[in-house]
Amino acid sequence: MNKILTVAVLLLTAVSTAFSQTKNITVTGHVLEAETKEPAIQANVQLLQLPDSTYVTGIASEVTGRFTLPKVSAGKYVLKISYIGFKNKFIPLQLSASTPTKNVGTVELETDAVLLSEAVVTAEAPQVQVKEDTLVFNSSAYRTPQGAMLEELVKKLPGAEVDDDGNIKINGKDISKIMVNGKEFFGGDVQTGLKNLPVEMVDKLKTYDRQSDMARMTGIDDGEEETVLDLTVKKGMNQGWVMNADVAGGTESRYSARAMVNYFRDNTQFSLMGSANNVNDQGFSGGGGPPRWRRNNGLTATKMIGANFATETDKLEVGGSVRYNYRDNDAISSGYVENFLTNGNSYSNSNSQNRTKRHELNANFRLEWKPDSMTNVLFRPNFSYNKSNSYSGSESGTFSEDPYGAEYGGKNPNDYLSIDELIKLDPVVEASGLTRNTLEDPFKDIRLNVANNKSLNKSNNISADATLILNRKLSTNGRNIGLRLRTSYGDSESDAYSQAITRYYNMTPELDSIYRYNTTPTNNYSYSGELTYSEPIAPKTYLQFSYEFEYSYRESDRHTYDLLQSEGGKDWNIYAPLPGNYLACEDPEQSKYAEYKSYNHEAEVAIRFNREKWNLHAGLSFEPQTTKMSYRKDTYMIDTTRNVFNFSPNVDLRINFSKVSQLRLTYRGRSSQPGMEQLLPIEDNSNPLNVSTGNPGLKPEFTHNLRFFYNDYNADLQRGIMSHVNFSMTQNSISTIRQYDSNTGGWRTQPENINGQWNVFGVLGFNTALPNKKYTINSFSNVNFNNNVGYLTTGQGAEAIVRKNTTTNLSLGERLNAAYRNDWFEFGINGSINYSWEKDKLTPSNNQKPYTFSYGANTQIMTPWNMTLTTNISNQSRRGYSDSSMNRNELIWNAQLSQTFLKGAATVSFEMYDILKQQSNITRSLTSSGRSVYQYNGVNSYCMLHLTYRLNIFGSKEAREKMQQHRNGFGGPGGPGFGGPPPGMGGRRPF
Repeated sequence: MNKILTVAVLLLTAVSTAFSQTKNITVTGHVLEAETKEPAIQANVQLLQLPDSTYVTGIASEVTGRFTLPKVSAGKYVLKISYIGFKNKFIPLQLSASTPTKNVGTVELETDAVLLSEAVVTAEAPQVQVKEDTLVFNSSAYRTPQGAMLEELVKKLPGAEVDDDGNIKINGKDISKIMVNGKEFFGGDVQTGLKNLPVEMVDKLKTYDRQSDMARMTGIDDGEEETVLDLTVKKGMNQGWVMNADVAGGTESRYSARAMVNYFRDNTQFSLMGSANNVNDQGFSGGGGPPRWRRNNGLTATKMIGANFATETDKLEVGGSVRYNYRDNDAISSGYVENFLTNGNSYSNSNSQNRTKRHELNANFRLEWKPDSMTNVLFRPNFSYNKSNSYSGSESGTFSEDPYGAEYGGKNPNDYLSIDELIKLDPVVEASGLTRNTLEDPFKDIRLNVANNKSLNKSNNISADATLILNRKLSTNGRNIGLRLRTSYGDSESDAYSQAITRYYNMTPELDSIYRYNTTPTNNYSYSGELTYSEPIAPKTYLQFSYEFEYSYRESDRHTYDLLQSEGGKDWNIYAPLPGNYLACEDPEQSKYAEYKSYNHEAEVAIRFNREKWNLHAGLSFEPQTTKMSYRKDTYMIDTTRNVFNFSPNVDLRINFSKVSQLRLTYRGRSSQPGMEQLLPIEDNSNPLNVSTGNPGLKPEFTHNLRFFYNDYNADLQRGIMSHVNFSMTQNSISTIRQYDSNTGGWRTQPENINGQWNVFGVLGFNTALPNKKYTINSFSNVNFNNNVGYLTTGQGAEAIVRKNTTTNLSLGERLNAAYRNDWFEFGINGSINYSWEKDKLTPSNNQKPYTFSYGANTQIMTPWNMTLTTNISNQSRRGYSDSSMNRNELIWNAQLSQTFLKGAATVSFEMYDILKQQSNITRSLTSSGRSVYQYNGVNSYCMLHLTYRLNIFGSKEAREKMQQHRNGFGGPGGPGFGGPPPGMGGRRPF
């Protein structure tokens, strides 16, 4: 009996032990940096079993700092959390089978005192750090002028480019959103952040690829990845009010004013800002690179006011913004275009003036709710309204020969483009008894046409959209289901008044006059639903499915009225009231109605492998699409349906050599359809000098994109290396066949597919600090090869011969910066060169090897009495162009003298721009199909006096002291990174 009982006890013990070892317990938590309260991204979380601290499982924390460990069995453990630059955290855990979920709550990591002490003693601030696929730039390593906004700091970052429109590229990738402490700032609007965030409040800048909301919640890649710039507010500045105000006035009637109030408290932030200026948003670029060879395309005045907020609790995140913008642009230009043709080039000159006033209101909201650890709900509504009024007037003329030839006596052809003035110079008017000017038209023998146009456009647009995402984890091992619902609505109204008079010199009738009024109401809406499911099929291996259906509707009803047929006729002008009988004069040839209904399906299957050292995602999507169109124009009416089937493969492989070294390879294929109207065999002759015809035989485009990315970082040496290569090829690329009419000087165009379009782009960035950390060197190299294909037409009408042409452009560029920096002095030198080989297969006479180069220096001197002198000078040059006017130098010198007082709270600065008055407002473009030169109005050389006031309330004493040190130049050496981009890069017009 005792033996039986003993056996029974042993069996019960074994069963109990077996059940106790069942892996059914989940450990979750949230990791934050103690001082900043920001998420600890990619912190190393390990579960160690006692008593021998055997490793059981581990994971890296998410972008939000949250983590969920794979299921484990009951027992005694220690949770170890480690993060670079912070003390390790050890949490003892007793896990019981009766509690399947163990939430350790919020774990705050303290800064490593040893590392902090070392940083304070040596004052070393590394320019760039790498944490897996995240680049981290330290603000204190880059000095900026007093009162500088974020744009001036971004220009200095290694591998960063800011173009004239405020768009950012970092390491060749476009930045699509700006965030503050991990939260979207004004909906992520890049230009709002660049122009209004003071550098003084920024501690670090992080750039990384951020997946869409749907992908981050479900783990299923939907290809909607975007590169973001995430700013971290300085320690202590996120506990109170931070205010900044800047008012400035200058010569040439220049002015600028901006104010910003920020409130940070734990997980809550609020910003209120406003600004107004007429300096084209051009701030002072005080060092780290050459002054920008930027163009001022006209005079621009802007006004903006807005508010942004964000807050979160353990279960709820709420944020949003509202912003009003006003923009007034007055652009006057004069220039010429030379079109390359196989049988003799075409030349045209033009003068134009454009005045546009635009009001815009935008609002967005974001709510994310996590009712439990297994459920996520996200809601994003957006609204926008804009109203614009624009006036444009232009004079243009086309010539059969180069009007700048010596035989024309050095006359400027742009002075002879007014039809009214040319009539006075025409000998024909003598026969009518009119008095004729004794002067004659010097270009009468080579003229093909002259066109004088005026237009007035008014538009109102309202749009709204909303997205709702629901995701439910069905288990803790990766099984989940997600639903995304989206809807959008748009309503717009456009009224256009136009006058166009064209005089032909080789045609009858000689004059062609067009007086029109167009009204185009447009409305559209869409809705879609997407369902996703992820199923674990093996340890850390998942099979993923998704299906989406989208319906969209768009209606456009354009009515065009020919006012020459109405009362008033030529006496009417674009500012006069419409003639009383204009409704009876509708032009059926120019009016049109179009209605589109689209039914799109997309199904995707993918497999994902998550391993400690590598991750792989591979998928294939299938996209059947149906589009129905009802179209009416004059006597042409059609109801047609188009059915297409697309597929899109994608692969994403990441290899993690270490926390600071990564290799990533991605491939994505995408198909795109031609517009429905491009497929219609109808002619659009609304502009007699540019007539277009559709092509029913157009095929869809398919683009292949292959990307390679590698980075590595050595923290001890503060040395980093980054490489990025992108290859793109398009099959059935939609090009244009252009046929030139040598009698009228006009063009006829038709879309046509073509193969052979591809390009490859690569960059290599290297930055390092020399052993004493006071000297830094940065290098940024790039190579770009474009293989462009297009059509050139020889002859006219039935005798026209269309030939395929290939042009190649190989561009090599290098930027090099070196700097020395101590507590009170900074000096840097910089240089750049960009060399191109341009080849044209059919017209080799247009081949050339142009290059641009620049060299310069910058310095910043900080005196003990809180005065700072900042200046930079750079010589920028172009060479190798067949057009000698392009081969020129511009020596640009800017300077700023600033004095800080009231214990660092206020600064007065005097700024001087383009002191030598050598910067031009000329833009030049030279490609295989033609060259153009335009000169714009603008103000480059002027002086401004700034008064800046800063106030920090309730911020910690330590933060205020660090802020004071930063103003006085004791923010730690490091030196500037790359300065402004070289000519021909970062969005400027290529040469």
